[in-house]
Amino acid sequence: MKRRMHSLVIVVGLTLAAVSGAHHSAVMFDTTQEIVVEGVVTRYEWRNPHVYMAVETIAENGEIFEQQIEAGAPSILNPLGLTPDSLMSGERVTVFGNPNKGGAERIMLGKYLRTEDGSQLPLNIAAPGIRTSRDARAMSLEGTWFSPVNELRGFVRARNTWNVTERGRIARDTWDISQASYADCVPVTAPTLMVYSVATTLEINPDTVVFDVDWMTSRRVVYMDGRGHPEDGELTLQGHSIGHWEGQTLVVDTVQFAEHSEGITLGFPSSSRKHTVERFSLAGDGRHMNYEVVVEDPDYLAEPVIYTAQLEYQPDLEPTRLACDMETARRYLTDE
Repeated sequence: MKRRMHSLVIVVGLTLAAVSGAHHSAVMFDTTQEIVVEGVVTRYEWRNPHVYMAVETIAENGEIFEQQIEAGAPSILNPLGLTPDSLMSGERVTVFGNPNKGGAERIMLGKYLRTEDGSQLPLNIAAPGIRTSRDARAMSLEGTWFSPVNELRGFVRARNTWNVTERGRIARDTWDISQASYADCVPVTAPTLMVYSVATTLEINPDTVVFDVDWMTSRRVVYMDGRGHPEDGELTLQGHSIGHWEGQTLVVDTVQFAEHSEGITLGFPSSSRKHTVERFSLAGDGRHMNYEVVVEDPDYLAEPVIYTAQLEYQPDLEPTRLACDMETARRYLTDE
């Protein structure tokens, strides 16, 4: 067993770094450097919002030590091919990732790993060779869908092009890790929730449409019975949603969102005046769902934001349904 440090510079934008490391990689890890750790798995913890593992290895000075490794969230890694049964203690692996800015003895960010038989497994959303869509075709919007990482990256990246208010500019430019919502086990909301790279199951009922999103057990209920939004309704995390059909297109109108530190996208907040109008339609190939959203928030946006994306139909994808573990969510605060 040995541990090697490479000076290879990899081209990773700040946006990709923020997405791939679930916000705090840009703070804790040097994403311009890659390290390779070879050793034996001594711990593998399948927890939400981060998977953690440890590998016993040998440093360049010959000392044996246990390298701590942070990976992505189970709900993100499960669709990409990493499962609770993928690794066992005593298994020899080679881990590729980014070093901690605090030094080699600190926790590293795992990107992907190879097992002794040559299999490659993802450790975060930026892993190469992630699973692609299946050949199954949907007959309606009902079923399980998965948003490819490029759709999430595109929306996060777009925040730098929006016409924002002065309050929005300050919030965008001064956002830091202390505002990351997942640290308090608070999931993101629509529209980011809809393009998060996790399993999203859509259920169509006579009076409701329900979205179960495998990110901190998020659930959205859209009322389809003709009701309007309640006056002075309670502000909630996912807001109050009403919908209707325009042909085969589902149109969802949502208001009464609670304020959120990342309510519009990662690193960009929202106020209680956020309003979204979303359109969901089945693509002609039956393998994709078209998603379009218009977001208004006069506190942070000087004009509405419009974003379009496509989700892949993956009916065999099993959600993890893992609740957020607060201790795991806050672990980065001590790992820095």
